Amino acid sequence: SLEPTHQEHQYNKNEVILSLSGFSPESTHVIFSKDEHSSIYGAPPYNRGVFAKITGGRRTLLLLTEDDYIKEVEPVIERRSIIESAAVTDLNTILEDGNQVFTYVKVKPTEDSPESVEHFFSLIEDGKVKVDYESNSFIGFYTLEGIRKGLERIEQRKRGTVTLRNRGRGAGRVYIYREDRVSTPSHNLIGTVQKGMELIDIARQGDQITIECEPGRIMTVNMTQKEAEEYLQEHGIEQIREGLQDDNAIIVKQDPKYTMDILKEKKVKTFGVEEDKLLEIEMDERAPRSTWYFKKISGLIDSPIGSIEVHFAFPGMKVVMFKGEKSEAKGIVPENTPTGCVRAGELGVTNMSRHHVGLIGVRLEDNDEFGPTGEPFNGTNIIGRITKGLENVEKFKEGDTVYVREKKSR
Repeated sequence: SLEPTHQEHQYNKNEVILSLSGFSPESTHVIFSKDEHSSIYGAPPYNRGVFAKITGGRRTLLLLTEDDYIKEVEPVIERRSIIESAAVTDLNTILEDGNQVFTYVKVKPTEDSPESVEHFFSLIEDGKVKVDYESNSFIGFYTLEGIRKGLERIEQRKRGTVTLRNRGRGAGRVYIYREDRVSTPSHNLIGTVQKGMELIDIARQGDQITIECEPGRIMTVNMTQKEAEEYLQEHGIEQIREGLQDDNAIIVKQDPKYTMDILKEKKVKTFGVEEDKLLEIEMDERAPRSTWYFKKISGLIDSPIGSIEVHFAFPGMKVVMFKGEKSEAKGIVPENTPTGCVRAGELGVTNMSRHHVGLIGVRLEDNDEFGPTGEPFNGTNIIGRITKGLENVEKFKEGDTVYVREKKSR
């Protein structure tokens, strides 16, 4: 219980004080200090009656009059200092009474940022993501850094908020906030954490976290038309078949493209092609910058199937080239350049040592002198090889759209 005193105390600006009116603990008032001052509020000496500090809304405080009243008071929840916590991967760890186990984070996406939410779905596609940065205020996931998105819903970044940096340095990064922060036009709202905030609090750089979304992603690309029909029926969504409509046709694009738009409209167009129109590519990990560039311009970053446009194809030349994007190719340094011979089916990108940086090509027969884009070996980065559909490449014509998918390692 509070013991009232008659001592005078010094108070600072923006302090919140509990006053013992009439020097009785039965009658109290809350006082907001607008300026430095000294006064007698009947408060005990050990804390002067100060129990909080104003951190936001100071301008509002200056406008308050006797006619105003406060409807509701809510605490601002901040990250606690967790003394005894651990990220445990050993399933044989013995649990003791009082231990709590948190295994995943659940996020509810917003309906108002469909592009940003889809970006987040791509980030968590494998079910778990690595923490690339950690601070008192937030943790960051930088796997898809470099993917710019348009301006969508902007909100105050409260504890548990998930955002996407939409522009500037670090565009494409995703953040989950541990503490409240003000809104900024460079951060789109993705959603809010519904469960597992405890994992966000204890996560460290390098940790891997399992993240789920509810509702989850609606993605029909790379399914057959028939598979998509059954899948969409389970979600209560109408399918409208376009392109090749046979049951076995492979879907290469969907419209609307984004999950939140599909859920809103309750229908989606699925565009199918024959499976032999697809090229399957096994990417080479020894060329990380070049493979990232290829995935980015083809759309494989965001979708199971991407597309590239034929730039040059001439019968009998045994080489086909595809359009690149110079603006995205600036950082393609020489990496994984061929030695000895370029094999038929190997896919290459011209590196920044040559004028046509970013150009993509494939050879249809072995060559021990020039790379897939017609450049010498030192101007060519090998990014992978075509494992399926190579026999159809020679049929391509300039301007054709070619659909590609990545062969996943098992």
